Amino acid sequence: VIIFSVFVSFSFCSEMSSFKASETFKDGLWYHSKLEDGLAYSYKVDKLIFEGKTKFQKIAVISTAPFQRALITDGIMQSSEADEYVYHECLVHPVMLAHPNPKRVFIGGGGEGATLREVLRHSGVEQVTMVDIDGEIVEMCKEHLPNHSKGAYNDPRAKLVIADALEYLNKSPDMSFDVIILDLCDPLEGTPCCMLYTEEFYTMCKKKLTDTGVLITQSGCASVHEADSSSVGVFSAVYCTLKKVFPQLCFYTAFIPSFGAEWGWTVAHKNSGAADVSVASDVDQRLASRGLTSLRYYDQGSHTRMFSLPKPVRRALSSETRVISDKNPMYMTSSNQGIL
Repeated sequence: VIIFSVFVSFSFCSEMSSFKASETFKDGLWYHSKLEDGLAYSYKVDKLIFEGKTKFQKIAVISTAPFQRALITDGIMQSSEADEYVYHECLVHPVMLAHPNPKRVFIGGGGEGATLREVLRHSGVEQVTMVDIDGEIVEMCKEHLPNHSKGAYNDPRAKLVIADALEYLNKSPDMSFDVIILDLCDPLEGTPCCMLYTEEFYTMCKKKLTDTGVLITQSGCASVHEADSSSVGVFSAVYCTLKKVFPQLCFYTAFIPSFGAEWGWTVAHKNSGAADVSVASDVDQRLASRGLTSLRYYDQGSHTRMFSLPKPVRRALSSETRVISDKNPMYMTSSNQGIL
């Protein structure tokens, strides 16, 4: 079993001699995310909008001063109204542009509906199949986080399926999809997501892609600290596992403010010889050709920054040897998180 923990960078601009935790947290509710010994990220909760438990996970929607409404699952920040567009535009548009003409798209996870929203902005898409195992969280997000999906479920091209993404893909005919987007939760022990980061799963995904098909998966925190730590985190192991299956890969990152972290994604092409995703020279032109001229974050300049990886991250990717498998899954350990 491969164990990793998420690191989130956080700076506190105050003289330590005058800092008293009791004064900072004395008023109202606070959401605390313990990231490692001696490090936590805290958000003041203006209002607890929803709290409950589904068959698969604990969920909460909170309203915070810095990030507006935010979705928390199993104690972990998933997205916020203030900056979800950064994460979802980075997840969707590079991989959609990597395919010359994506018509059939599969989304694994994505319960907030924001990934679906971004895919549907590509007018050439004919059908998007979104498969999420937790129907309760999908409905909860429609009610309490409507700004994430913005009516995407009403688009006739959208097909929502409440099922296990692994089982659904396994039953789908080979070469069913031009693009596979894996917008998954982190792999906590005992959750279905653990099996969606393995060599066996990626091998099956490859069969479901068309000849020019492309896959992308969120790959976890990819900060310099994470890369330099004694136990490098998930991102490099995901990359190494995909490299066992796909002939052409590319990795990139972006800073997500509500995570307090540099986040990573891995793009994988079914066949070699595809155009290099990292090249930024015509990104704006290709976005404009698809009518995508009003994105809030992603453009040619942001693309250049996303693919300009710091040396420790490049080193971690090139030296990684861990391969995630069904017999040797990856678990994320994260504790003492919640609303206090």
